[in-house]
Amino acid sequence: MERFYNAPERVVDDILHVAAATADLRIAEPESGLRILVRGDWNRQREGSRQVAVLSGGGAGHEPAHAGFIGDGMLTGVISGNLFASPSVEPILAAIREVCGDAGCLLVVKNYTGDRLNFGLAAERARGEGLNVEMVIVADDVAIAEAPQPRGIAGTLLVHKLAGYLASQGASLAEIQQRTRTLCERMGSLGMALKHAAQPGQPASTRSPELGLGIHNEPGTRAVDPQSADDAMRLVLEPLLQAVAPAPDSSSDTAWVALLNNLGSCSSQEMGVLAECLLRQLGEERVSHLIGPAPLMTSLDMHGFSVTLVASEPEMIEALTAPTSAPAWPGIQVVRNVATFKPDTAQGNAALIEDAPQDAESTAVLWRVIETLRESREELDALDAKSGDGDAGASMQSGADSIAKALDAQRLDTSSLSPLFTGIGQLLARDMGGSSGVLLSILFTAAGGALERGDNPGEALAAGVRKMQEYGGARPGDRTMLDALMPAIESLQHGNTLAEAAQAARTGAQATASLTTAKAGRSAYVPESALEGIVDPGAEAVARVFEALAQI
Repeated sequence: MERFYNAPERVVDDILHVAAATADLRIAEPESGLRILVRGDWNRQREGSRQVAVLSGGGAGHEPAHAGFIGDGMLTGVISGNLFASPSVEPILAAIREVCGDAGCLLVVKNYTGDRLNFGLAAERARGEGLNVEMVIVADDVAIAEAPQPRGIAGTLLVHKLAGYLASQGASLAEIQQRTRTLCERMGSLGMALKHAAQPGQPASTRSPELGLGIHNEPGTRAVDPQSADDAMRLVLEPLLQAVAPAPDSSSDTAWVALLNNLGSCSSQEMGVLAECLLRQLGEERVSHLIGPAPLMTSLDMHGFSVTLVASEPEMIEALTAPTSAPAWPGIQVVRNVATFKPDTAQGNAALIEDAPQDAESTAVLWRVIETLRESREELDALDAKSGDGDAGASMQSGADSIAKALDAQRLDTSSLSPLFTGIGQLLARDMGGSSGVLLSILFTAAGGALERGDNPGEALAAGVRKMQEYGGARPGDRTMLDALMPAIESLQHGNTLAEAAQAARTGAQATASLTTAKAGRSAYVPESALEGIVDPGAEAVARVFEALAQI
């Protein structure tokens, strides 16, 4: 099992059932075989006499579109087909009959042949029954230059919002149709995917990343190979900016409204990074408002995104910012210049000073430790991936890099162990992060204080370890860095050399491979079977540091 589906043929009905169970909606009786959802509070004799009804729909697989956008201020109802397939004429006509009152009904149709034909014929038959029905066809996809029939994709959501707002304000059917058609002419959308969608019950596609693919898995305009989120966003924005048309009376510096759509399986973190790329590449001063990032018009589990742009105009902003009860509408955010402030770190970094005294030998030893941790990153990360979250090496390197930066700036006093330990403690607390960073900061801070009180280095480090245990709760044998650190410090307390301390640390680290019951750290959340034969990465890092120190 690769995806959480039951019977593939039940997917659409399951989704629509939940939508109706969790919002103020009415759903066509299952026995009818028609997949229709309408607003629970809509009455065509009452609301339909003063408000235009707005219907949309199409193939399923684009959730939360279309059912998630039913509500006051957006859609009156939707008609769903099978996955990636247009609904037939009969459910569309039944939906029109259900919602269309004296004010009329607007059909919002994406520019796919099946949708145009089925919605078009349903509109013709409804008119034959005396119902006032019009259509607006959304063709916002700019993937194919001069395409005779550009596809309708995520920009459809802006049409839903504008049409629903105008209807709620009592605009006539003719006005709503005219203004939504104008919007369709002025906006553009373009998408990219690293991986294509997989239909329920079917294997995932093996196609390469593509630019300009459709929301029904249609091939894109070309294969691409972006190396970063910046590359991906640039590949989308360059043709999109060339294709999208600002209003004829707009000035050259007209700002954009941008919609950033998750096509299915991008993580929140990926979408956050893409949003930053979008704002930076367009220029924050050129983006007045941002919608998303959010899954709005998806394509099952497609790993990709799309961007929609339209010129920012007062009437459009008024419609987009108007309230709606549609559950999936994410709202629209004003884009501002980022305000910054300078944190007050002067007191917290008192041990870090300008032109700090330097001892050449101590500085050289520190650099050797720094290079050891930098060179060990990949191996420590690999160890941690087997028993934790795979970032032990990265964390250790971030601490080493922080110390290196302070050494380069000559802000770390290396002439005496007390200010050196205290300064390292402050650097690790500020820059290393994670539990390892704060524990090592406690060690060095407490050891620095003990040295200041007159303890020798071995006693001072032992005092630091006691503080680590007090706050962290770990003990020897718990499969943590203490299993290497404590034997090394005890060796120093007994008057042994650094080489002997390094050997004690190495023995302690190797012993963690036989400890399959972790009682502290991330390993405590990992099954015993995943720990057997694996050296604890924190203990391994400590052993390597002592081995570097022993090279004096």
